[in-house]
Amino acid sequence: MDHAVVIGASMSGLLAAAALHRLFAQVTVLDRDTLPTVDTHRRNVAQSRHAHGLLARGREVIDELLPGLSAELVAQGAIKGDIQRHSRQIHSGQRLARGASGLDGLLVSRPLLEGQIRRRVSALPGVRVLGDRIVTGLLSQRGRVTGVRLADGRPIPADLVVDAGGRGSRTPFWLGELGYDPPREDRVPIDVRYGTREFHRGPDDLGGDLVTIIGPTPESPRAGVALALEDDRWIVTMGGYGEGPGPGLSEFAGYATTLAAPDLHQLISTATPIGEPRAYRIPAAVRRRYERLARFPEGLLVTGDAVCAFNPLYGQGMTVAALEAGVLLGAELRPQAFFRRIAKIVDAPWDITVGGDLRMPGVEGVMTPKTRMVNAYLERYLAAAAHDPELALRFLRVANLYDPPPSLMSPGSLLKVLRSGAQPAVPVPA
Repeated sequence: MDHAVVIGASMSGLLAAAALHRLFAQVTVLDRDTLPTVDTHRRNVAQSRHAHGLLARGREVIDELLPGLSAELVAQGAIKGDIQRHSRQIHSGQRLARGASGLDGLLVSRPLLEGQIRRRVSALPGVRVLGDRIVTGLLSQRGRVTGVRLADGRPIPADLVVDAGGRGSRTPFWLGELGYDPPREDRVPIDVRYGTREFHRGPDDLGGDLVTIIGPTPESPRAGVALALEDDRWIVTMGGYGEGPGPGLSEFAGYATTLAAPDLHQLISTATPIGEPRAYRIPAAVRRRYERLARFPEGLLVTGDAVCAFNPLYGQGMTVAALEAGVLLGAELRPQAFFRRIAKIVDAPWDITVGGDLRMPGVEGVMTPKTRMVNAYLERYLAAAAHDPELALRFLRVANLYDPPPSLMSPGSLLKVLRSGAQPAVPVPA
């Protein structure tokens, strides 16, 4: 095959290009932004200014697509750490037991991560990453997409077009122009609002731990995360359903007192702030059901947030994008087969996040009996995992997308949970 075009130099677009270069003589990535020559935030990626979680599974897949990338990032200041030993994981008010998971996560700012991936992808044979290119439509002939059209009218022919244009993807509209039905959308109105500040990081902060994650509960529907970053920084992001922290430092610290654990408040109260606060809002989690369309043009695929934009509080988007890029390496690039395969990737994190969101007050949606049962069991499971490192690791393997959620109900896990007699917890001390 000769030429593939990727719409969007996002994480999903760059990783798609890393896969496609093994299959096509030429790969062209087109992005509407002026792409920076240094590692900095991009104008059309406002979310990059907030904490980003690269799950352990995502790091492994990216290293498979771009061998040696993790080592390159660590050489530039990124931090590797065991996802269980070096992190404080507090979920449903339970502080999970520590242990050695053998799974390394990578702590790195979004600008450094995206910048290094962009450099690596740009250096691949036959790959071009071009900024200031706005795609306004698709070219087609006899039921097949044959390229894209730019805002200045220029056509760019292609054997395959991959839309990695994010939440604002225009593919549903373009399908209508070509005479196809748009995909059905599953939409959960979450109205998540969050704010972020950075702080200087000292060697004794958080007792030397690298990560703190405090999940929301129905009693305290607010979440927070602190991640150690390069250049001796902390990035702290907190948010909730319908409201987030105020911009002032005292408001930010006050918000931290309402979380299910005091760890972030203790950090914010002693660390020195850097720079200005940032805020962001996500009105809804959206999944476009391309796998359920009966008709779809050949020569066109969709990936990343353009297929499923998760609640960002769960930190699964980049890892899902990496796993979807890996699917492109398969021999079958026909749309129906591709969409069915990535649907299996999306199913688990979508069910996890939606099930969690529907527990929160003010989030509208249908709570099925199955979801109620799973949520009730998970409460008991996490209470037991507060005292059992093996149960805690099994939960983290699911959260990091190694294992499917039903693995938490294996006979061994179920027996441990039932024997524990543990009950849902009240807010936990540090």
